Amino acid sequence: MSIGHTLLGLLESGPRHGYDLKRAFDERFGQDRPLHYGQVYSTMSRLLKNGLVEIDGVEAGGGPERKRYAITRAGITDVSQWLAEPEKPEPYLQSTLYTKVVLALLTGRSAAGLLDTQRAEHLRLMRILTDRKRRGDLADQLICDHALFHLEADLRWLELTAARLDQLAAEVRP
Repeated sequence: MSIGHTLLGLLESGPRHGYDLKRAFDERFGQDRPLHYGQVYSTMSRLLKNGLVEIDGVEAGGGPERKRYAITRAGITDVSQWLAEPEKPEPYLQSTLYTKVVLALLTGRSAAGLLDTQRAEHLRLMRILTDRKRRGDLADQLICDHALFHLEADLRWLELTAARLDQLAAEVRP
């Protein structure tokens, strides 16, 4: 995810302080990985330097001065272009899991056991996500659906690979 573009998009609704941006980001997108304040301020500094945001005001408080950021026309254009670009699908052609299966076969370890352990881990995570989806709002449901669909595809791959282990072993062993 592009943190900079996401923060710019949040600024389109109006100027905000860094703290407000972090809170809005975490509420909408950061349930599993909230932003660190340093990440927000370093990103805002870069956006400011690149002319995508400007300082809309500075307020003195009990602590450090609070800058209020506003998106510029260039920032709006940048977000529009980013939103219009399709995301590159991740084909997973060089997956760690495949590497582990082949190395298990090459070293005489149990590739079937590795696949069983991975299947159990996928199912465990799917149960957690299904529970979160059941209790969550629409945003949580959509995020969980996305993750669940990927995990289901992984499970299909695990089953297919398990069914082909003997053939794979014959091809990879010297």
